[in-house]
Amino acid sequence: MRSINLSAATWRKSSHSNQDGGACVEVSDGFTSVVPVRDSKAPRGPVLVFATGDWSSFVTAVKDGQLNG
Repeated sequence: MRSINLSAATWRKSSHSNQDGGACVEVSDGFTSVVPVRDSKAPRGPVLVFATGDWSSFVTAVKDGQLNG
């Protein structure tokens, strides 16, 4: 697996983020083949990196309500 340099990544919070900053994710859109995702409460913590197509499928499933329990 190749290493991805995230030092210059620009992060944005989920549009579903609340004002207190709880239970939020941040994503970085500046990459062509991957989407880095992190916990907004732990910006120096671990980052998950998803293939662009996998992330797109996940977001579509969330929007369509396919992941509701």
